[in-house]
Amino acid sequence: MQENSSIKAVALFSGGLDSVLATRLILEQGIAVTAIHIRTSLSYVDRARMLGEAPRDQPLPVEIAAETLGVGLEIIDAFEEYLPMVLEPRYGYGSGVNPCIDCRIFLLRRAKRWMEEHSYHFVFTGEVVGQRPKSQKRPTLRTVERESGLQGYLLRPLSAKLLDPTIPEERGWVDRDKLLGISGRGRKAQIALAKQFGIVDYAQPSGGCCYLIDKTYARRLRDVIAHGETALINLAFAQLLAVGRHFRLPDGTKIIVGRDERENDFIDHYNGNGLWLRAAECVGPTGLVVGASSPDGLSLAAQIVAGYGRGSAESEVLVELRFASGLVAPAQLLRVAPLSREDIHVLMV
Repeated sequence: MQENSSIKAVALFSGGLDSVLATRLILEQGIAVTAIHIRTSLSYVDRARMLGEAPRDQPLPVEIAAETLGVGLEIIDAFEEYLPMVLEPRYGYGSGVNPCIDCRIFLLRRAKRWMEEHSYHFVFTGEVVGQRPKSQKRPTLRTVERESGLQGYLLRPLSAKLLDPTIPEERGWVDRDKLLGISGRGRKAQIALAKQFGIVDYAQPSGGCCYLIDKTYARRLRDVIAHGETALINLAFAQLLAVGRHFRLPDGTKIIVGRDERENDFIDHYNGNGLWLRAAECVGPTGLVVGASSPDGLSLAAQIVAGYGRGSAESEVLVELRFASGLVAPAQLLRVAPLSREDIHVLMV
């Protein structure tokens, strides 16, 4: 292995196969690497943890990947900075509400800031030319590099031989001959390289990590934007959009209804402003009204909650309404006729 430890590089690190391989290629040249993982809290890993589907006391996949490579890892929470870009992306959305080009620019700007604060020499990524249709075409890669402020200092080791030489290559910090020229959406070359390096435990290739690409999530977020409710969006609310069944009622009331015990528990512990609904005398899901509502809207919301409970075949069901304080007054008990599933589905977002 070449000794080049006076040169320090920042890896923009997801913990997926491509970023792992790119990091290994740079390490092979004796360069000191710190992996930077910028957490938006909008990943399927975060969703699994918040719902209790994955243990919260175990290391994250990105932590395991960094430890396996033997590199230091910095995890930067960036949701507050990230949200405005999600709501108003300069370069638009992909198939969902995924602002892929703006996202890459955002992540790289954040990596550049860390690089400068810690006197590192350059940033590299696991990007592959042509792998992603929106964010990894050649013209887009150039745009991302320019807009991130990393002109000349952004290296893509897996596709470097297909791109113009970077400053790290021109100055001899990195041996260009030891970099690769991978392109396209297939992963055969990466899988073969992983085998060559003895890397056997890695995230499945092409596995999506960000649920902004999910079409159901996209519909829900677009619905919130269309109804002028972006002021409601904080981290808890953004995660709430990935949970349960969502409905928009004729008066504009928004209600979310859990689908299982884990979702009900998550909704029960939502820490934003809201009004919780649950059948008082039979088993059923938790419903949550967020934002503005009216008496008619609350009554219809209660009918929806009753329609998903064990009392759905009854003529009337008593539904309990409670605020964050947990106090229940007589006026917050509604006796309603459960809504049929057919009528419920018409209101689903």
